Amino acid sequence: MRRLFGLMLFSAGVGMTLVLIFPKSFLWVCAAVFCLILGYNLFCR
Repeated sequence: MRRLFGLMLFSAGVGMTLVLIFPKSFLWVCAAVFCLILGYNLFCR
């Protein structure tokens, strides 16, 4: 279950990063980075 949740978060972070080619605000950039890091950690452990 943790791996599935990590994969979902990582995918959401990748999608947010692709949308943010021209960042709208610093909060969106932080949210994308947070999803990528947390998803990677949950998926790989």
